[in-house]
Amino acid sequence: MGARELDAAERELVRLRDLPSVDELCRDVDDPLAVEAARAVLARAREEIRAGADPGDLADRLRAELHDARAPSLHRALNATGVIVHTNLGRAPLAAEALARVIDVGGGYSNLEYDAAGGARGSRQDHVAPILRRLTGAEAALVVNNNAGAVLLALAALAEGREVIVSRGELIEIGDGFRIPEVLARSGARLVEVGTTNRTRAADYERAVGPETALLLRVHQSNFRLVGFTETPRLEELAAVARRHGLPLVDDLGSGVLVELPGEPAAKGSLAAGADLVCFSGDKLLGGPQAGIVVGRAELVEKLHRHPLQRALRADKLTLAALEGTLLLQLDAPERIPVLRMLREETPAVRARAERLAALTGGAVEETVARVGGGALPLAELPSVACAIEESLAAPLRLGEPPVVGVVRDGKLLLDCRTLADDEIDAVAAAVAAARA
Repeated sequence: MGARELDAAERELVRLRDLPSVDELCRDVDDPLAVEAARAVLARAREEIRAGADPGDLADRLRAELHDARAPSLHRALNATGVIVHTNLGRAPLAAEALARVIDVGGGYSNLEYDAAGGARGSRQDHVAPILRRLTGAEAALVVNNNAGAVLLALAALAEGREVIVSRGELIEIGDGFRIPEVLARSGARLVEVGTTNRTRAADYERAVGPETALLLRVHQSNFRLVGFTETPRLEELAAVARRHGLPLVDDLGSGVLVELPGEPAAKGSLAAGADLVCFSGDKLLGGPQAGIVVGRAELVEKLHRHPLQRALRADKLTLAALEGTLLLQLDAPERIPVLRMLREETPAVRARAERLAALTGGAVEETVARVGGGALPLAELPSVACAIEESLAAPLRLGEPPVVGVVRDGKLLLDCRTLADDEIDAVAAAVAAARA
């Protein structure tokens, strides 16, 4: 009688038994991560065998696992979405001058907190405060790790245990689920809401001021707009209310533009209108690294500087180096800051890039609309031009090296050239060729 043929369950058991042990799989591999990688490879192989699949060459898979274990997760991507300040893609790309400052400062020791003239301890704030004062007209400035931290610090230092008056129409969510009322609550201050969602007047603030009021807070509606039957007081009106009651007025601008940009308030204008402190971001319309910047009256900034929370929120040397490089460009050559260049670039220059990319890829030139992004100017539409290619390339391009992220629309993948630099077109074309291959 011939040998009995094994059924499916028995064949699966045999294949599982034939798998090598962890020690056998990584015996000839001289790598401290080999054991952990072998365990992962064998665990996946068991799952595949149980699913009826062939796990393939385990030695090859171990080498791939070890390669992936050392491959950096955070790397450069090419933004072809047309969203200039793209939060998911790292917001503002840094100017070459800002990157040079990071390399110079980060490559060795620095005078981060050293006063070379006096031979004593210095303050890390001294490196960017003078240029921020020059750009905004403020008496003093302070930099922390992001704008939510700047607002949190201002409220904790000036209003802990007391009341902060804010309009109901400004109780916004700033992204990733974080909401202004929650930030305010964490500061230890108590929220006093005035007005309605769509209409708030200076008189509403006036009536709400009481013995426990610590400050008035205005939050710029940077990531949305209310239209129709709406009313909000001018900043000058709020400043007048604050002055009558001897209270500071804190203005949270969010995006932090330092140059003139229609529809977006600038820090210098807020201070001129009567705000005592202004908070804004470094990595949005300013075009620098992630940072929270506070400018305003010297005695108030000093209270923030001396508050214990400031140490937990302070910016590191690389952030300060990149910010200093960006701020110097804001003074002398703002057109060299990538975000500002993309915002202001004329459409014919964008079209020229799209035509070049289309010629390299066999795509079609198509007019489209770009966005500012990053919670800034939500209604603004920038005329743009894209190279349209086949929709099926969207996923391969995202998974390529470097990843190219575009927008799928109407059965096509649009590669918007407003957010691609001149020197990135060849790389995108090469990525398209690789994805098709």
